[in-house]
Amino acid sequence: MAMKGYSSSTEKCAAARAEGVNASWKDLAEVCARIRGMSADKAVVFLGKASIKPTEGGIPVLFKRHCKKLGHRRELGGRKGRYPWKSAAIVLKVLQSAMANGRTQGMGDEYTVQAACANKNMSFPRLASKGRWARSNLETSRIEIILKGSEIPKGVTVKPAKPEAKKETKKPEAPVIGKPPEAKPPATVLRDQATQHEHKHEAEKEFEQEKKHEEAEPHHHGEYKKR
Repeated sequence: MAMKGYSSSTEKCAAARAEGVNASWKDLAEVCARIRGMSADKAVVFLGKASIKPTEGGIPVLFKRHCKKLGHRRELGGRKGRYPWKSAAIVLKVLQSAMANGRTQGMGDEYTVQAACANKNMSFPRLASKGRWARSNLETSRIEIILKGSEIPKGVTVKPAKPEAKKETKKPEAPVIGKPPEAKPPATVLRDQATQHEHKHEAEKEFEQEKKHEEAEPHHHGEYKKR
């Protein structure tokens, strides 16, 4: 039975899946695990090399879970691996389909593999030929890949974040004991006060001289002051 939806959230993501795949789900799961968290462009290059047959220069894939009685590979630094070229080619097609879906949604050209997994899907009973009662089931697989794009999809508006106001930390005031000392005026204030005092003294001298001069002079009516 086909599974509805994806195993993880696909909101604001590009996704693709394939069901009823005639390939080993264990090999598909290991291939998906190797590209998980990788950029889409690097994953395409890796799957392209892994999908080539080993006799033609293909590269092995590291197996971490389903690796019982598995041989060690020199290309992997002595770790266990295999050449699942068929599974790698299938995963590559699903990855390219997810990238095409992302471009259609307007999510840009750069993607990251956010989720990639493969599971057992359906099984069909099969009997051996020539009247033999040997039975073996045909198991199919399911693949899903979710990509995270670099741009915001069309029709989605994101409000800019408001800048946080900086909180002013007040310094604790020291306790006042007695009267606080009077602040001394700066040198510029003292200099201005001295200049104002000098100007005032000069103005008083001029006023006294003018007064004496007026008393010595005769009045406007032609009369002279009595001595």
